[in-house]
Parts: sequence; structure tokens; C-alpha cells
Amino acid sequence: MTKSPPGRKGKTVSEDIPKLRDEIAMIDQAMVELLERRFKLAETVGRIKAKLGRPVVVREVEKNVIARARNAAELCGVSPEMMEAIFMSIIHGSVERQHRVGVSMGISKSARILIVGAAGAMGGWLRRFFENIGHTSEGVDSAWEGLPPHEERFSRLDDVPDLAAFDAVFISVPLDKTAEALEEMVARGLKAPLFEIASIKNHLEKPLDELRRKGTPTISLHPMFGPDKNPYGPLTIVHAAFGNEKGERQQVLDLLAHPYLDLVSLPFERHDRTMGWLLGLAHLTGMLFAEALSHSGLDPRELGRAASTTFSRQVATAHSVLSEDPALYFSIQRLNPFRGEIYAALNAALGELTGAVERDDAEQFASFLSRAADALPEQDDR
Repeated sequence: MTKSPPGRKGKTVSEDIPKLRDEIAMIDQAMVELLERRFKLAETVGRIKAKLGRPVVVREVEKNVIARARNAAELCGVSPEMMEAIFMSIIHGSVERQHRVGVSMGISKSARILIVGAAGAMGGWLRRFFENIGHTSEGVDSAWEGLPPHEERFSRLDDVPDLAAFDAVFISVPLDKTAEALEEMVARGLKAPLFEIASIKNHLEKPLDELRRKGTPTISLHPMFGPDKNPYGPLTIVHAAFGNEKGERQQVLDLLAHPYLDLVSLPFERHDRTMGWLLGLAHLTGMLFAEALSHSGLDPRELGRAASTTFSRQVATAHSVLSEDPALYFSIQRLNPFRGEIYAALNAALGELTGAVERDDAEQFASFLSRAADALPEQDDR
């Protein structure tokens, strides 16, 4: 039994805990109120930045905030890393608040958009995104078969009253179904601008060419993020241009109307090779890392407890890859006509690295790492 300290007759130390928790709750509430004031100030700054066309993220300002936080760590009795993590979360909240302001101020006109595949993950993201930037959207998806009729929801394209009434049509169906969806639009003589967002595009060239020959404006986009992406943050979208790159870019920028869109244009014929390295290789390394571990015979729980920082990062990447739809990732590998060169490069790199180790060639090993580092892009926060 816990004894009462001198001067505290009849009370145990543990009885202080509820009172201390109440005090902590009061401080938490005060912190929420301070955060509210901070985010409101961030909103005001965001409005000014949006009017002046200035970027939301200013790295020098962020560095100063983090430096102040780390310097205050000892005063708070925690590590500098902990203070940095706390204030990075606050910074991210302020950035999102400023993004929200910029998006709302950028809304100029409303377009009526039809999304084919609207019940899917990316289709749902597109619906929310268009709503955020002031457009209206309607959807077509066989997953809605049997649901009660709804004026903005159709289970078949045949049920859409008037395709010509839409300002744009987005195709957001599974990768191996995209060509079929485009061919259906060819058969219907679609005249509204058509946007497809497939991850691999080489197998779509024929129906896209046919659409253009029949007078349908077509634009190929590739969002470089998944359906869990915050629509208020920076959005990187690759634009695979057919010919009139400038005109296509302007159509995209006018329709998406997002102040923090980074639209990366490249020739259509170069898209799949680029994606082979950006997606195919990245997916492969995550899958191979996990599959190699399966041959170790080691207990995953023990590996997790003893994990180094590098191992934990690799595990996080592998988890993000392996949690995705296997059919999608298989299609990204299978449909990419440039997959052979990625596989060959991966094998060559593995052979060179392990060969240097087996030959006890430290100089060659260092040269390998130096060359590899030169091939990496600069890190960012995406």
C-alpha cells in the first residue's frame, strides 16, 4: 500500500492523478484555442499569398520555426526531435489551411463533368476534387447497378440522357478496362473533351487516335498520387501531350483550376518509358524487398522490434506497395512495353554491386554508390 507523504493524512499519491489530468485537459483546451488563432493567421497569410501569386511553402520560414522549436526542447524536457515533430505537424496544418484558401479563391466558373468509373477509388477522389474547386459532377459505374435511380448516378452509359450536355468526360476505370471504355466513346461519337487518367498509355494509342479523327478532343493525364491524396495540397499530374502541348496544357489548367497544380508535360510516346522507371521500378523494389525477406526464415515480429531506421523505411515503402490492388500493379508491369529495360537494369545493378562485394573491391563498391547517388533526384516532401 502506498503511504501518504508527510502532511497528506488520509490521501495517497495516486489520488492526485485525476486532478492532474483535469489540469492537462485545461491546458489541452488552451492549446486548441491557440492553434485556432494560429491557423486563422495562416489563413490570412494564405489569402495575401493567393492574391500576389506567391507560393504557400517557404522553406526558409519553416526552417526558422523548426530551429526555434528545437532550441526550446530542453525547456520542455523533451528531445529536439520530438519538438520538431510537433511543430512540423503544426506547419503542415498551416500549409493545408493556406491551400484551402487558395483553392476557394481560385474558383471562377462551374463545369459539368461526367466521370466514367465514378464508384472506384480514383473516381471518388475526382468527384470530391471537382466539388472542391466549384464544378458539378455526375458518374457512371456498373457498381451502382440495382441502386435506386439518382439524377447524378448511372449504372450504364446508356442511361445518361445527353452526353453532349457535359463540358468534359473523365475516364477513371481499371487500367485493363480503359481501352474498352475509350472504344465505347468512339462508338458514341463523343464531342465533349475527353480526359483519360491511365497509368500506362501505349495500349490506348489506337482508340485515342480514333477519337481524335472523329473530332473528340482527347487529353491524357496521369495523377502521380493515389485516392488518399489531400486535395488541398500540391498535386503533381503528368500530361502526356499528343501534339498541341500548349493548347492541351491550357485546357487542363482552365478546367482543374487548382493554384498548386504542378502539371508536368512530356510527349505521349515518352510517357510509358518514364513510368517504367517512376512506377515500375519503385513497385518492383518494394515487392522484391518483401519477397526476399520471406526467404529469410526470420520472425517478422523480431525483425520489427530490432529494426534499424533504414529497414523501417524500407518496410513502410513495401507495405504501401503490397497494400495496393495486385491487379493494378500487375497491369502496370504487364502493359508497359518498356518493362524489359527496367528488369535488365535491375539485374545488372544487382550483379555489379554483389560482384564488387564478392571480389572484395571497395573502390568499385564506392564508385557504384557515388554513381547511384548522382542518378537520384533531389528529395521533396511529397
